Amino acid sequence: MDVAGLAAGNPVWVGSSELTMTLGGLRACIDAGAGAVVAKSVNESAAARRQLDIADYAFVSPDGHVRTGPAQRHDGLLNRSGLAQVELDDWLGTLAAASTHGAPAGCPVVGSITLGEPDAAARIGRAMSAVVPAVELNLGAPHGREVRAVRQLTEVDGVRAAVRTVRAAVEVPLFVKLPGQASDVVALARAARSAGADAVGLVGRYPGFLPDPAGGAALGSWGAWGSPGCLPMSLYWVGKTRQALDVPVIGTNGARTTADVLRFLASGARAVEVVTALWIGGPAVLRELVNGVGAALAGRDFDEFVGSAVAAVREYGDVPPPPSPAWLPHTARWLSSGR
Repeated sequence: MDVAGLAAGNPVWVGSSELTMTLGGLRACIDAGAGAVVAKSVNESAAARRQLDIADYAFVSPDGHVRTGPAQRHDGLLNRSGLAQVELDDWLGTLAAASTHGAPAGCPVVGSITLGEPDAAARIGRAMSAVVPAVELNLGAPHGREVRAVRQLTEVDGVRAAVRTVRAAVEVPLFVKLPGQASDVVALARAARSAGADAVGLVGRYPGFLPDPAGGAALGSWGAWGSPGCLPMSLYWVGKTRQALDVPVIGTNGARTTADVLRFLASGARAVEVVTALWIGGPAVLRELVNGVGAALAGRDFDEFVGSAVAAVREYGDVPPPPSPAWLPHTARWLSSGR
């Protein structure tokens, strides 16, 4: 399969995170069977690198409690983070070595830039183009609301200008990752595409905050939030973008299981990035997902499956009323309970 001309071993990709911040981590993801691996983001800012010194992670159970023991597959993750603490020349060497390691397995390594200043991102993107087959430009960093050294763009004009600047410098496929909390993510995707994005990543994690009922707050700060509960919101924008635009989509934020990955694909994503599931379960989870998706799609045409759920979706105005209003039995039960 491929995404915007980038050949990948399968549609289960590893997203940018601390797991892909070292050569050892990149190799481990490749060896576990990833279809592609997105390296940890960098940018030009020393302040963004220093943020990694205060990184912290809180796994939150489905009933809202911060775990004191081992995390579970369906936990949410609230975290602080920063960018890779490495000089660009050294990082380019790491990316080149990882790309060499991934080539025999058909697993490309994608360089990632979290936006600081567009001109600087363009310079980094140009350098990355010499050692990796694709570059991701992350415009949806959830920490962008808290850290001046990285930016989160939620307006069409800002997205278009940043992508145009970086596109002019990058000679390999350019993937643009977008935030999920903008008023119109499809409009952002359209702007990115018109400015030269070869594919869009949907969607970045959300800003988050979790007070403790007994006092204080998880992490003692604001953070970035991702969880299985984000899945329907992510799929909404993937599906809407698939319906509105001719652009390859990479899905992210919410996939923990084989069924989740398949839902992303059916909504219109050609590949799906996972991170938190690997934090919790290690490389074995990646192999589980790759094998599960492969088995589910065996004998099926991949291109026909991608977006298949969107083809049957109706707009509200086109949905016929059911014979009996769906709300009626629920209301009757509520009234009979005496509440």
